[in-house]
Amino acid sequence: MSDLAPSSTTLNASVQKVNELNSNQADHRGTPVLSASNLSKTFNEGKNHVTILHGLELSVEAGEFVSIVGSSGSGKSTLLHLLGGLDLPTTGEVRVRGELLSSMNETKRGEVRNRSLGFVYQFHHLLPEFDAIENVTMPLLFRREMSVDDARERAIDLLKRVGLGHRLDHKPGELSGGERQRVALARALVTRPAVVLADEPTGNLDRKTASDILVLLGELRRDLGMALLVVTHDETLAGAADRVMHMQDGRWLG
Repeated sequence: MSDLAPSSTTLNASVQKVNELNSNQADHRGTPVLSASNLSKTFNEGKNHVTILHGLELSVEAGEFVSIVGSSGSGKSTLLHLLGGLDLPTTGEVRVRGELLSSMNETKRGEVRNRSLGFVYQFHHLLPEFDAIENVTMPLLFRREMSVDDARERAIDLLKRVGLGHRLDHKPGELSGGERQRVALARALVTRPAVVLADEPTGNLDRKTASDILVLLGELRRDLGMALLVVTHDETLAGAADRVMHMQDGRWLG
């Protein structure tokens, strides 16, 4: 096992903690916030046509924690891009809060992403020239719905909740890997999305930090009532979810 991979013992303790949080989670179920129907994706490479996803069905309800497990190349990251409206399917449809993404132009899809979706990646993708507050504030400023002062206040509150009250004015280069991922998490949540899409969110972190991030995700999901969809290759991490789905060669198993 890589030194960067969370140990089973450490993660098992975190999974148990998140499961306890899940058991106390208020019942938000019954309202799909994200759904996919007959979802397929084919890439054309010259004369070759490579189909990555094959007719997938998926429904994520409000407040639900779903994990998708698959090895590298199984199609899970491609699926996440389609669910987040970052790419369009070859066939099928994706709906966010009932809105059909493929019927929108890119500007409208961007508005839906900003309003309803949060994204957390394996790599934090923070802007290096801006400090933690500025990075977290930015999605709110794109909305143009609140003042800069109000946006900064919300960003500071979230940064404190993820344990970075002492790092507010630090730029990414001045933060550790775990701290940068916490900033990225605060940025994903600052718009109070209906669902957060996370792609291997602990993949580059040391064992303890990965476990801390997992527990933090569970606590914030409970407090904010959001749905959480995580793609991972780690079965132990996936075990913290309400529902685990396995993917192989672009198809669901089981």
